[in-house]
Amino acid sequence: MENYKKKGDLIPHIYGSVPLVGSWDSTKALSMERESASMWELSFVVPPNHETLDFKFLLKPKHGYMPCIVEEGPNRLLTGGTLQGDARHARLALFKLDNEEVLEYRVFIKADRVSPFDLAASWRAYQDNLRPSTVRGIPDVSINAAPETGHENGSSASLELDLEHYVVPAPSTSANSGLVYAANLAENPRSLTFSGVSGDRPATIKEMEVIIPDPSKVYSGSGMVESKSVGTFSPLQKQDSHRGLFVDRGVGSPRLVKSSSSSTFSFDLKLDSKNKNSMPAAAGAVAAAAVADQMLGPKEDRHLAIVLVGLPARGKTFTAVKLTRYLRWLGHDTKHFNVGKYRRLKHGTNQSADFFRADNPEGMEARNEVAALAMDDMIAWMQEGGQVGIFDATNSSRSRRNMLMKMAEGRCKIIFLETICNDERIIERNIRLKIQQSPDYAEEPDFEAGLQDFTTRLANYEKVYEPVDEGSYIKMIDMASGHGGQIQVNNISGYLPGRIVFFLVNTHLTPRPILLTRHGESRDNVRGRIGGDSVLSDTGEIYMKKLANFVEKRLKSERTASIWTSTLQRTILTASPIVGFPKIQWRALDEINAGVCDGMTYEEIKKNMPEEYESRKKDKLRYRYPRGESYLDVIQRLEPVIIELERQRAPVVVISHQAVLRALYAYFADRPLKEIPHIEVPLHTIIEIQMGVTGVQEKRYKLMD
Repeated sequence: MENYKKKGDLIPHIYGSVPLVGSWDSTKALSMERESASMWELSFVVPPNHETLDFKFLLKPKHGYMPCIVEEGPNRLLTGGTLQGDARHARLALFKLDNEEVLEYRVFIKADRVSPFDLAASWRAYQDNLRPSTVRGIPDVSINAAPETGHENGSSASLELDLEHYVVPAPSTSANSGLVYAANLAENPRSLTFSGVSGDRPATIKEMEVIIPDPSKVYSGSGMVESKSVGTFSPLQKQDSHRGLFVDRGVGSPRLVKSSSSSTFSFDLKLDSKNKNSMPAAAGAVAAAAVADQMLGPKEDRHLAIVLVGLPARGKTFTAVKLTRYLRWLGHDTKHFNVGKYRRLKHGTNQSADFFRADNPEGMEARNEVAALAMDDMIAWMQEGGQVGIFDATNSSRSRRNMLMKMAEGRCKIIFLETICNDERIIERNIRLKIQQSPDYAEEPDFEAGLQDFTTRLANYEKVYEPVDEGSYIKMIDMASGHGGQIQVNNISGYLPGRIVFFLVNTHLTPRPILLTRHGESRDNVRGRIGGDSVLSDTGEIYMKKLANFVEKRLKSERTASIWTSTLQRTILTASPIVGFPKIQWRALDEINAGVCDGMTYEEIKKNMPEEYESRKKDKLRYRYPRGESYLDVIQRLEPVIIELERQRAPVVVISHQAVLRALYAYFADRPLKEIPHIEVPLHTIIEIQMGVTGVQEKRYKLMD
């Protein structure tokens, strides 16, 4: 009920049919709670076998020595969540005072169907916390609690209109790749390490003398002893005390040992003497699939090379960076090799369009030379244990791709990834970004001159471009906009190639922000207890209101945005004041499962379970709570969330928990797996990730101390 003209100390009540809202005895009427200065409300649950509710409103003086005032008109009938009778009577409650003055109140009715499971969960939450919880937006029971006094800082109006007032510096370790030319984040040529050349200046021909290897002689005499039947030795494996052949099965599996006289494999239990419960760098299905693919397939399938193909300004490097970040996050050892970076370090950044002509033999030889160098480095890294190499170059001719396939023969599996774009607007945008960001044009002060040169370079590539029709390949055709397009695949099999295809289907270049925040401070946070499903503390409720005001201001023009929460009530309550956006609950966003330690403090774990406490302290990434989860388990269940975040074209606000947000943030910031358990995700702080064609940029807002 709402009335803008308060009349003394009259408090709205409800009375009527039992046992829902008291009885027809006005002394047993239920007091409505004050929602705001002019609004009162009462929530109650109607069982399914009670279809009609018969009641009336009344005004009762605060001090009880004055008679109550019952509303005018017939009894109200609430059937199936709808008020029956005259429309005006349903919308208004009229009260006639002794002096013939009439008070008019507006009436609002909101009805939701609730499953018995949700109702039971809501009731349990109330019993645990002795207060209403409104889990999933569902009222628990009718409760006559005294109106809580508002906190001075609790008003949403206290959030200043200038959001920049709340900006705080992001951690120095965060990867603001949007501020750096993406190709510069790729691997450095190994020759620089051996020759002592710094990556800050172009290397000369003398400093980086490169010989294009003969594919038939690659790695012969390199010190690597190859076994035709099982695998390869590494220098580290030669020092091992075991006799027999060691097979490094890649990320997600233990090392396997095969003796010279045995036809079966056994686990190498000495893989990590420091941690007897050693786990792979991936978990669950990722690890199992890696083992299956590598044991059943040929030995070159242990290593995978994704070779980009496409004309300039088609998003190859952008795709390579995103794919590298995704695979690393899943636990696959992945590196990005950009041939353009090799070229600039060897031949400088001032090469004109003539350098890229197909009828320029010196230019062709130089470009093939750096491509061979990059491929040579990538294969050498794979032989040392790397799993997935992303080879980023135009590779626009069949002869160049044949050269790469010969170099990779017997050493890694190649999948060509061709990016095709026919949208002139996207191509023009990418070209302009190229001129603005590429080191190739850093010394060109005239934008139009740079644009003309790059246009000529592009024409040189177009003259000799040959689409991929050989080997295993994935073609992305007009996928950049996120509005349709095609993906064509040929000769693709295995778990990891399948995951790559699935990821690429859901990626696009549409700019949009993703806001990450923890729930408001909970009662368990105050008590220092992990896990649980407690409600918010008083401080958490203040943040709840500030967050709603922030989202309203930040996304006021983004009506297609959505709010994602976990299924735990502290995130649902934090999101409850946010209006105007759909809210989606993900069980995958629930906090890490602490198993038998749920509800304990770390001091209690240390005292009662010292071995578990020490195991977690030694390796937080791989440590799994008894009957609970590890961070690797959390990463695995978050993969569908990452895919859906990539697929979204509108802003998303994710309200979740510390461990979960650490894992999500690590994906966007491209942080190593081992750092995830230690990433700082403070309470009452919003991390804004800006997704777009220029990469990922980060901004943080701290709404409360």
